[in-house]
Amino acid sequence: MNPTEQQIEKEIQGKGLNAPRLTPDLIDAAIASEQYHVFPGTTMTVCALTLRNGYIVTGESAAASPENFDAAIGRKIARENARNKIWMLEGYLLRERLSQS
Repeated sequence: MNPTEQQIEKEIQGKGLNAPRLTPDLIDAAIASEQYHVFPGTTMTVCALTLRNGYIVTGESAAASPENFDAAIGRKIARENARNKIWMLEGYLLRERLSQS
């Protein structure tokens, strides 16, 4: 099983790695709002996360077997997929700021 964000964050802090970096809390703080849509007649769920600056990232999920579709699980997976994109965007932005220092 993959380590959780919290486990990784604890390990980073335990090793005293204190250079500028992203944290799960910073990623969550970048989210201003969220919306979900399930396309009628499908298991496709889309999550749209609006960031503080107005930019929108999306994530998707879909059950391969309609019998396994659960709306709450679909929302969780779609949100996590959208949230993962924020790491890349915020990582780029932090690196850009550091390169200008």
